[in-house]
Amino acid sequence: MARYFIIYKPFGVLSQFSGEGQTLASLFSFPKDVYPVGRLDKDSEGLLLITNDKFLNNQLLNPRFGHQRTYLTQVEGIPTDEAIKNLAKGVQIKVDGKPYQTKFAIAKLRKDHPNLPDRNPPIRYRKNVPDSWVELTLIEGKNRQVRKMTAAVGFPTLRLVRWSIEKLTIEGFQSGEVRELDEKMIYHQLGLTGFRKTRR
Repeated sequence: MARYFIIYKPFGVLSQFSGEGQTLASLFSFPKDVYPVGRLDKDSEGLLLITNDKFLNNQLLNPRFGHQRTYLTQVEGIPTDEAIKNLAKGVQIKVDGKPYQTKFAIAKLRKDHPNLPDRNPPIRYRKNVPDSWVELTLIEGKNRQVRKMTAAVGFPTLRLVRWSIEKLTIEGFQSGEVRELDEKMIYHQLGLTGFRKTRR
């Protein structure tokens, strides 16, 4: 039976069930046959999907299927219009030590502070350096891509939260919260409803 868990992965937690340091196993007693779809770095937070559905895993991770992933990133400084435009059209970063041009994205400077749980520990406050929030929607997921992108345009990331995958979001979640959803809801929110009858 397929099981689907959505979690708000806290800062400092590894996207795995074993290893040194705090892991996903410390958040909830998950079934033994489930695993994370993709990962978030230890110093990143937000939406993580955990399941034993291999078809869904392939749909979300195979580069052929470009699912939108939206990140909220708190950056040092206030990005210029040019910086936001460059994030959207693509910037050059390093992937596996080689230059890589990121694909087109949706980028915008938020005027408000997103409604997110406080981070523990909080980011280091710098009185003389303002910070701001950028909303960035990608259709790819290279290693530490968002951090590399904001650094490339001159505004280093201070805090990074994955907010959504397609329409599946962590809205209303507390940090560390785990919710189990049914297959119909998961496939609908991910825009995969048409695949459900043919996937097995």
